[in-house]
Amino acid sequence: MKNTGYIIGCLLLLFTVTSCQDFLDEENESYAVAEEFYLTAEGYQSLINANYAQLRELYGNEPWLYALGTDLYAEGRDAEPTGLSQYTDLNPSSEGVAALYDNAYKAIQIANTAIFYADLTANTSVLTQQIGEIRYLRANAYFLLVQTYGGVPLVTDYFKEPVLSFDRDSAENIYNFIIAELEGALSQVSTGAFQGKVKQRAVNHLLAKVYLTRGYEDFGTQADFDTAATYADAAIAGESLTIPFDELWAPGNPTYAINSETLFSVQYDPKSVSTDPQALGHQQTSYFGPYQGGSEVAGNAPSRNYLLCPTQFAIDLFTEDDARYNATFMVEVYNRYFDFYDVEDTSTLPVAHYYAPAWEATAADKAAYMAAHPEAVYHDYGSYVPSVNPSTDYQTIPVRKFDDPSAPFGESTSRRDIILSRLGETYLIAAEAYLKAGDPGTGLIRLNEVRRRAGVAAAQAGDFDIDYILDERGRELLGEYHRWFDLKRTGKLVERASAYHFLIEEANFQGANGELKILRPLPQTAIDLNQNRDFKQNPAYQ
Repeated sequence: MKNTGYIIGCLLLLFTVTSCQDFLDEENESYAVAEEFYLTAEGYQSLINANYAQLRELYGNEPWLYALGTDLYAEGRDAEPTGLSQYTDLNPSSEGVAALYDNAYKAIQIANTAIFYADLTANTSVLTQQIGEIRYLRANAYFLLVQTYGGVPLVTDYFKEPVLSFDRDSAENIYNFIIAELEGALSQVSTGAFQGKVKQRAVNHLLAKVYLTRGYEDFGTQADFDTAATYADAAIAGESLTIPFDELWAPGNPTYAINSETLFSVQYDPKSVSTDPQALGHQQTSYFGPYQGGSEVAGNAPSRNYLLCPTQFAIDLFTEDDARYNATFMVEVYNRYFDFYDVEDTSTLPVAHYYAPAWEATAADKAAYMAAHPEAVYHDYGSYVPSVNPSTDYQTIPVRKFDDPSAPFGESTSRRDIILSRLGETYLIAAEAYLKAGDPGTGLIRLNEVRRRAGVAAAQAGDFDIDYILDERGRELLGEYHRWFDLKRTGKLVERASAYHFLIEEANFQGANGELKILRPLPQTAIDLNQNRDFKQNPAYQ
């Protein structure tokens, strides 16, 4: 047993004293009942469901730690948490630093609880499969932690009483644990298409990404890239990208299997949020675009926070022939935003806003469009990005790929699944792994499958490098909660953020002790609550 912390109690979850005491009192009163319930098949299934539900806490709220401070997104009219978005005042108490840490350890303790009761509960035909699913979910939480903060406490036991002192394990040990968990889970989970539960292809996908990421670390090896490529190909399983990109993101796809290319997602549906539709949905739809009006336009336009708006660099990644451009951005906005989805023939609808792409940037292009749509507000190419300092509605281009036209108006109301693993990314993981493994020819084949589906010309061998892969990931995965990890993994965070984010300079990354602020700081609340005074902060923040 690792004497590292009582995760469900007062320390790693960083509850206040009052909320912690309330939780412990509740546990003490109900412990015997809960223990008896978890020994039944029904009770144990409820524990499995709780593990899946915790994904909503990890991914369903503000996506700061996944996207801020990168080359693709910047703040619009409103201010983002400046420490995470600009790095200058990033410190252990900065807004947003603790959210992922807290929620990941909640997920880990719920997983530890399920693993503990697995030895005690009824031995059903699905128990082994359930254990594999839990191991995947626990490994995923640790993967988020180690990428974000580096070495963290490794807690694998279920604690019934608080432990007030915990140690910090090395990042190398955390990676070893993640890989062991996922490789163990691979033989436990079931095969087949994703329908809401962890399947083998999802495990293969995450293993590929973990090995790929570890390969860049000081303790990684060249063999990690070879292994990453093997696992990525296992996740691909010979399947081509056959679904057009706009259909891939069309609203109204089935909840549990958005399409055959989805390997794993955070599950939402109207029934699951019906008790409080204003709070139980998620926020992915609310970001990546401009404010479009408040409650007075509910039903006509989505709620947008005017944050994480696409940068000029993000816009310029796309070419005219790339099918992903119009599938990602709402280029033409009607008076009623959702008429784009709800009206079959939009040819006669009045246009409210038009965002001219780079390939329609001439005066003649503008004159022609305005002659056909004199009622429209025409946004010239280069004018609808956050660096222009927008101050009114609709001044940056909206990202539409996450739109949920039937959701109630509000920040936390989207009921579409949050996609965590899909086949398009698996191909790009394989491309990067093969490149790093010294087989760029095979890597280029994997990358060009993504480009083929997008309708753009195949990349050439002379262009194929890490920067090209990052550009392709930007086109394919914009808004999908990968970007900060991508730049951090490849060692490109400082270079790209300072080059393409108008509020970031290279000097912003300078931290204490001559260290760069690449890893995020461990939350100050976690350090303060720990009675182990040898628990060290990351060097850039000491």
